[in-house]
Amino acid sequence: MRGGGAKEVEPSLRRYPAFVRFWLASTVSDFGTYTTTLALSVLVLVTMNGTTLDQGLVNAARWAPYLLFGLVAGIWIDRFPRRTVLVGGDIGRAVILVGVCVTAAADGISVPVLLVLMFAFGLLALTSDAAYQSFLPQLVPRPLLTQANARLQQSDTAAQATGTAFAGGLVALVTAPVALLFDAVSYLLSAAVLLTLERPEPLAPVRSGQRLHRKIAEGLDWVYGHAYLGPLAWSTHLWFIGSAILGAVLPAVLLLDLGLGALGMGLVLGCAGIGAVIGTTLSTRLGTRWGTGRVIVAARLGQPVAVVLVALAPFVADPAYDGGGHGSPAEWPGELWAAFLLASAGQFLFGLAMGAEGPLEMGYRQAVTPDRLIARMSATMRSVNRGMIVIGAPLGGTLAAVAGTGTALWAAAGILLLSGFVLLFSKFRNARTEVQQLFDGEELVS
Repeated sequence: MRGGGAKEVEPSLRRYPAFVRFWLASTVSDFGTYTTTLALSVLVLVTMNGTTLDQGLVNAARWAPYLLFGLVAGIWIDRFPRRTVLVGGDIGRAVILVGVCVTAAADGISVPVLLVLMFAFGLLALTSDAAYQSFLPQLVPRPLLTQANARLQQSDTAAQATGTAFAGGLVALVTAPVALLFDAVSYLLSAAVLLTLERPEPLAPVRSGQRLHRKIAEGLDWVYGHAYLGPLAWSTHLWFIGSAILGAVLPAVLLLDLGLGALGMGLVLGCAGIGAVIGTTLSTRLGTRWGTGRVIVAARLGQPVAVVLVALAPFVADPAYDGGGHGSPAEWPGELWAAFLLASAGQFLFGLAMGAEGPLEMGYRQAVTPDRLIARMSATMRSVNRGMIVIGAPLGGTLAAVAGTGTALWAAAGILLLSGFVLLFSKFRNARTEVQQLFDGEELVS
């Protein structure tokens, strides 16, 4: 519990049973997602003997649909019941993960095959994400959006903290392809929960008569023309490039450079989850005390420091590490333990910052956006953000292959720092969700 404030918030959210079921479905899926993230890295880098560029390409394929179709996703989603889209996305992704497992077991897996499967996986994720963001405001009133997002992210970070370590042990025990089946089952369970979800009151259909390009333009104008959302959007785009570079390179650092194995990698990534749990627990309290903008700016400026700690880990391990693996943690030499602890500290700090800013950012975006534009706002932000992964992931893999993983990590830190500066020197640093009011779809700042 989080003191008196939590006691007031929790009963309020529990008055909305549809949200409680939605929260349960999201939590079930979160635990499987972290298994897939880790298992795919082991599959590419270890099972398939791939390179950092292969890792970057697989990551890019997973998010490429956001770049190609993201801007129309919100408009398309407006035509269908959100719950139906979410259930279909869960079932479809479960089928694809089973396909990856079966293909790998039949020794038919290759990078091109994996790219195709991950593209299809990402396409379903795109539709689900668009429905997810526009579905939540139908389940709880606007004053509870930040708290609802905090609960959802707390579940996600709890899954990251425990699920990643579990995933590392699972992959070490049953191999990466078989471990993907765990996520497939989690998606099916999520779909089953969503099917029992009480239907919320549907939003009134928007019959504006606008052409598709005008609807897209209206979403773009809202996001990039907004005095506060605009800087947040540009900063977040840069953040995703830096994060994508880190995501493409970090598995290679942990698995190949340090030789920690799947279990060691799971433990390091789990530290990010622990930090994120703490961050999300404190998020709404920090936002109320210091303001949404200031907390997000501080979090963005703290993340480059976290990446620097990870970049220093291989230097601490020298000359003990050889990249060939050192078995279980019980067999690690002292220098490798020091490197493990440094990388874990970096991941903890990174997760702490992400956890602190996540609910505040999502709640702010939803609170200041009119109902008729929420799907398009979400689609615009998510499509461009994930599109940055399509740029950053191959870039990170290429940098690591050409100049080394250390150079790629320093590049990631530099881009993340620039992301923080964009917000620091903009109006957004003074943004406060609690003083925002909506009147006829317009934002008034008191």
